[in-house]
Amino acid sequence: MQNKQDLPREKLNRKGAESLTDIELLQAVIGSGGKDNDFKQIAKNLSITIDRVGAENLKIADIKEIKGIGDAKATVVFAALEFWRRKFLKQVRPVIDNTEKAVEQFGFIRNKKQEYFVMLTLDGARRLIKTHTIFVGTLTNTLVHPREVFVLAIEDRANSIIIAHNHPSGSLTVGDKDKEVTKRIKETGEIIGIRLDDHIIIAGNDFVSLL
Repeated sequence: MQNKQDLPREKLNRKGAESLTDIELLQAVIGSGGKDNDFKQIAKNLSITIDRVGAENLKIADIKEIKGIGDAKATVVFAALEFWRRKFLKQVRPVIDNTEKAVEQFGFIRNKKQEYFVMLTLDGARRLIKTHTIFVGTLTNTLVHPREVFVLAIEDRANSIIIAHNHPSGSLTVGDKDKEVTKRIKETGEIIGIRLDDHIIIAGNDFVSLL
């Protein structure tokens, strides 16, 4: 039987967090297991899940899928993780909560000679997950199919997306194709559950929002 002083929480208090392994830190968060669930194994399984999904993308549902973690324990674990993400990932992953901040992320397409169709995937706090280039060419309804957009958004476990494309001509005129692409992606997102936050046209240093 393990000495009480060697249990993660007691060890943390006596020797400090640096004395604990990654698994022991998770054990300290979890606390204890149930009758048929060893909390060491629960911590190992949680670590495997975090590595597989990624700490930035982990959802509470992923935690609940682990044997031995019920709603109450999953809430504690996820709340601790979310607090860490909000406090310490801000500089790494900027919050994109307005059109101007989105345009900053799309700066690389400003002066392209070809038309680029690009996308930002965002989490529930509107933090940037990834920037994707969907295609390079001429904007048409055929090329900009919702499946090309949402297959990436689903992979990123995005809560919402922002799309943009550039007008190499320098014109900010919103054409019928621009409106149709926006409409199709917005409607598809509503069905899938991934919101379209904005569609931006960029021309040099100028831009216009379609939403």
